[in-house]
Amino acid sequence: MIVLGIESSCDETAAALVTEDRRILADLVAAQLEDHRPYGGVVPEVAARAHLDRLDKLVGQAMREAGIGFGEIDAVAATGGPGLIGGVIVGVMTGKAIALVHGKPFVAVNHLEGHALTARLTDDTPFPYLLLLVSGGHCQLLVVEGVGRYRRLGSTIDDAAGEAFDKAAKLLGLGYPGGPMIERAARAATSPVMDLPRPMKGRAELNFSFSGLKTALRHKVEELGVLDDVKRANLAAGFQMAVVESLIDRTRRAIAAARESHPALSALVVAGGVAANTALRLELENCARHAGLDFVAPPLRLCTDNAAMIAWAGLERFRLGEQSPLDFAPRPRWPLDEDAPRLIGAGVKA
Repeated sequence: MIVLGIESSCDETAAALVTEDRRILADLVAAQLEDHRPYGGVVPEVAARAHLDRLDKLVGQAMREAGIGFGEIDAVAATGGPGLIGGVIVGVMTGKAIALVHGKPFVAVNHLEGHALTARLTDDTPFPYLLLLVSGGHCQLLVVEGVGRYRRLGSTIDDAAGEAFDKAAKLLGLGYPGGPMIERAARAATSPVMDLPRPMKGRAELNFSFSGLKTALRHKVEELGVLDDVKRANLAAGFQMAVVESLIDRTRRAIAAARESHPALSALVVAGGVAANTALRLELENCARHAGLDFVAPPLRLCTDNAAMIAWAGLERFRLGEQSPLDFAPRPRWPLDEDAPRLIGAGVKA
């Protein structure tokens, strides 16, 4: 079985072909960093136009790289939400058109499910497992019980971690995208700033919050005045440490909570763009080891938005007999756990 995947929910245009035996035949991503860098963040209208300009060519390139024709694929999967609605519409309409013209089934994929199931593409991780999904727009902890079966334990009540990194980098004059810029600057730190708050640390509930940390960083920048490279590095390191410690505290408590209802928990999995952060990966690995769990982190290229994860999630759905109607409506909001409270970062775009 071969599935064509299309991803266009934010600022990466992507196309990929994935097989049932977990081979990635093609995996192409056209980033839009230069399009958005002047604005210090993603501009929805700019992103949508870029997807429209690039997606058809990218799909064709992926098919050529895989060495197959449309007649050889079994289904077409496209991100149906959540995301910036203009971009989601471009991907969904492209996927529907390919499916209709070539007589193939269409599968609309929840972007978050793509991240959630990446561990099964890369490591064949058995259900159930605990997922820390942490990216620019989403930050949540879920028990992944099966395909389409997710139980959310916690989510951010304000900013997602990736968004906080972007805004912190802007405050420090480090540029965009924020996560890699903060990490790079932090490596040069000589004396990391330690008095930034660790949001929600020690709290019994499993939600996240990064708005107060961002405000504390702004006050610190104002207090220090003109920043040189040394001050920037120390502030970046302190901010990164605060985010990581907050994430680890929430995750450690979530492991205990998840094991109460799922004693056979197989692994701690991290996914999403912030999962590329080296400091976070190391601390999560330690957290998993102390809990006696396997730790699964995707290769860095599969942490950020990509179409291989969408193809795989579509494949998982399709082999269970599921497909989507061609009148499927793209969704700006699409939480994985429909029964959980509607919080930012849980499939709800602010």
